[in-house]
Order: sequence, then C-alpha cells, then structure tokens
Amino acid sequence: MNILAPVKSIMSADLITLSPQDKLSQVKEIFEQHNIHHIPVVRFKTIVGLVSKSDFLYFIRGFQNSAEDQFVNEARLRAYVVEDIMTTGLAKLSSDERIDVALDIFLINRFHAIPIVDNDELVGILTTFDIIKAVNREAITVDQILESQKPS
Repeated sequence: MNILAPVKSIMSADLITLSPQDKLSQVKEIFEQHNIHHIPVVRFKTIVGLVSKSDFLYFIRGFQNSAEDQFVNEARLRAYVVEDIMTTGLAKLSSDERIDVALDIFLINRFHAIPIVDNDELVGILTTFDIIKAVNREAITVDQILESQKPS
C-alpha cells in the first residue's frame, strides 16, 4: 500500500448515516442488518458525531436485567436518541490527506474510524478495516506477481 496516496483511494464512500435525533432502535437495526462498526451522525451533510458499535453495546449493557422482558428493553431503545450516546470529539481528515497521516491518528489516538470531510461535508469514512483491506489487496497482488514469475 502506498501510504503517501490520498485517503480517498481506500476510504468507504457509500455511507449509512444517522441524525442526532434518530432513535437508538434505528441504530440497533443498522448494526444488525449491516456489517459495519461505525455510523456517522450528520446534521444535513455536516458530521456532528459518530456512533460505534462498542459505544452502543456499552450503553445497552446498562439496561440488561434478566428480570426485565424484551418489551421494556425495546421501549428504552425508542426513548433514547443517537445524540445521547454519540462521540463528538472527532478527528477529521480531508479526502486529499495522505494515508500516513491517518495511520498516525490511528496509532496516537487509538481511534478506529476517521470521518473524511471536504468543504465541511462528510464524503467518507476511513476505518482500520479499510487499511487492512488495502494491505490485503496489495499482498494478494504481490503474491500473484511472484507466482506468475516462477519458472514452470
């Protein structure tokens, strides 16, 4: 992977987003239906927060009580909104920033997702999983090249 390439070359741009006033029941549905771990929270197209699956599960665990039934837990999910649990102190990068800058942010801050913002508008998200996928793609390509160069 060329760490001097722009983050737009490996970021996820097809995003599922939430608004701050969406119910936590909607967060639960998104996490159950999609294989993602971070959901950007936007007001219009401006990012205002991020909900991670870890934050959501931590919040939900506070409700777990074996004596309570599923109906009560579902009512709680409808009573709380995204704004109640979202993270707001976010690192952000522009799509033209280099991948090595993102790597430094991941290492120093132990973040797992960085919103990508151009002109105050959310255009993508870069996660540690995106980095792993990019490295894996390159490793497969290198393996294929080496395999094709072996004498028959």
